[in-house]
Amino acid sequence: MFPAFSIARLPRIEFGSGKFKLLPGFASTFGKRALIVTGTSSFRMSPQWRHLLNELNQLDISHIDIRVPGEPSPQFVDDTVRQLGDNTIDVVIGIGGGSALDAAKAIAGLLKSRHSVMDYLEGVGAELKYTGPSTPFIAVPTSAGTGSEATKNAVLSIQGANGFKKSFRDEQLVPEYAIIDPDLLDSCTPEMIAANGMDAYTQLLESLVSSKANAFTDALAMSGLEAASKGLPDWYLQQRNNPDAAAQMAYAALLSGITLAQVGLGSVHGLASPLGAFFPIPHGVVCGTLVAAATDININALLDRAAQHPALQKYAEAGRLITGNHALEDQPARLALVSTLESWTQTMSLSRLADYGVTNADIPRIVAHSRGSSMKTNPIALTDDEVAEIIRRRL
Repeated sequence: MFPAFSIARLPRIEFGSGKFKLLPGFASTFGKRALIVTGTSSFRMSPQWRHLLNELNQLDISHIDIRVPGEPSPQFVDDTVRQLGDNTIDVVIGIGGGSALDAAKAIAGLLKSRHSVMDYLEGVGAELKYTGPSTPFIAVPTSAGTGSEATKNAVLSIQGANGFKKSFRDEQLVPEYAIIDPDLLDSCTPEMIAANGMDAYTQLLESLVSSKANAFTDALAMSGLEAASKGLPDWYLQQRNNPDAAAQMAYAALLSGITLAQVGLGSVHGLASPLGAFFPIPHGVVCGTLVAAATDININALLDRAAQHPALQKYAEAGRLITGNHALEDQPARLALVSTLESWTQTMSLSRLADYGVTNADIPRIVAHSRGSSMKTNPIALTDDEVAEIIRRRL
């Protein structure tokens, strides 16, 4: 029988050049009072920021705006909700990278109840069931990486020896609208392109081989991997023969958000949680620096212990896509996948873990804290030694 599957709620998606102009009209359908959440500066320095404020004024929509300084913490979310006090907010608009979108998503979820986000974070605090209601939320990414515009989870973190990186997640947090306009990516630096792009690629690859993968998500993941295989190196290197490279990565990032929200991720993101909590490593850098090693170790574990596993065929398909050589046999294709990811990691100058203070002595603690929800959907259960080897290869 053709396998059954379920797909959770998605936002209305508007993708394409110039789609940003739709934002004021969408916001007006919810009321006359908006909260706008952005990153610290790059979008606010763009002509689109001034255009948005002018359009909102013409529609008689007043607004409050706040900035998100880096990856959001639970305290930042709680403080923002408290500071807004009795202000009536009809719609929350998040514009920026994953941090801004995740903060906006969490704030939208708490404005009406005024609860602390710590009540709902998975794995910490009270872990209460979220009952809502959430304030309507519109997500507008200005980077191509996390896919937060299509997910139900807001990732929040506290950094340090006792830190954590956890999700506040519920289907009520899914944006009402996701507006993906590649024109908004113009301010992305090479460092941002590398880190965010490798995050998106990792999410697509891990979704493809997830233990919960299905025919629907496989189709999206393969389409996203094809776009990223063409778009990411060309965008990073500013290849003029591919003017669609940024749009290809915006598309890939969107699909990565859809697929991860439906079927989960894998060992790279399992490790990204403690690494991002214990050390000052940007999330995309963690993914980019680990994905080649993790893919290699997953493939070898599957060959050793589950040689008929469908993930092996999927890794081969990803290898044919990333090389553009569709004539490759399965094993050479898998080897090419790993070697190409290693080459990308070097070409895009993704840092090693030691650059952020990770040492051999930290490995047992990182491994012990890596067994969260992402690791549970890895295509094969890795031993502690195998997980440790992923880290060791990138020290």
